[in-house]
Amino acid sequence: MSPEGERPPPLPGRLLGVGARGARAVAGATGLDQVAERTTEEAIVRALESPAVERAIIRVLESEAAQDALERTLSSPAAERAAVKVLDSELVDHVWDRLLASDEVQKLVERIAEAPEVRAAIASQGVGLVDDLGRQIREIAGRFDDALERIVRRIAGRPRTAPTRAVGLVTRALAFLLDGAILNGAFLGLAAVLAALFSGDGVSGTGVAFGVGAWIVAGSAYLLTFWSLAGQTPGMRFLSIRIEADGSRRLGLSRARRRLVGTVLALIPFGLGFLGVITRDDRRGFADRHAGTEVVGVDPTVAPWSAPGPSE
Repeated sequence: MSPEGERPPPLPGRLLGVGARGARAVAGATGLDQVAERTTEEAIVRALESPAVERAIIRVLESEAAQDALERTLSSPAAERAAVKVLDSELVDHVWDRLLASDEVQKLVERIAEAPEVRAAIASQGVGLVDDLGRQIREIAGRFDDALERIVRRIAGRPRTAPTRAVGLVTRALAFLLDGAILNGAFLGLAAVLAALFSGDGVSGTGVAFGVGAWIVAGSAYLLTFWSLAGQTPGMRFLSIRIEADGSRRLGLSRARRRLVGTVLALIPFGLGFLGVITRDDRRGFADRHAGTEVVGVDPTVAPWSAPGPSE
């Protein structure tokens, strides 16, 4: 009997329920239910793989509503907290440690470091830094050139009548000091080697004379080599100045030798042979007039970080 107050289902309902349970029992016994499930699954898969469903999904993802919902989700505080929590987790640190310690990453770093493009970029930045430093020093030395020339010309009463691209006395002297430092450094290294090989009680007068003579010979060879081949010494190269003859930096050995002789002759009378660099409009001393040369500034390679911007 049914509970009090609850009416039993009508006879048609009871018959349908019994029929449905019986159908399920028959389908389970015969395997028809599994066939129906596989058929339904295949139908759903084919429907999802159909071009129509793919186009529908793309239209939904490209719709403004979907994009707005995605932006709101990514910009929400909850998404930010979840991202921070994931990044701060120990799992991410462990993954990074394993990744950096892997052989594949080490090989990748080695390949990047050995790439010709990377080496060329590093070398160009290093050269650009040196050129930029020399350019800045030359600009400062050029101001001293102009100031010294104005003072001497005012005293001598010989104002400049024409502009010139030749460099002044201060810049030339600075380049000469740099070359002297390079030459002296090489001599000190050679002297240290010789002292270690031939140790003695002291340096004799003959040794001093020999050292002075060797320094003069080496200095002359140094100037002749760089002047004749490149028109500039390393000190001049650093300051972006060079020697030209008829617009060419190829002086040749003969002209370089005449300029060296003129330099020595200009030094003998206490350096008075260089007064023309200050008093003449072309800034040519005795050595330049004797060899037919002039010392001019050249446009240095400007480093990327020193190049003026569009608004400067």
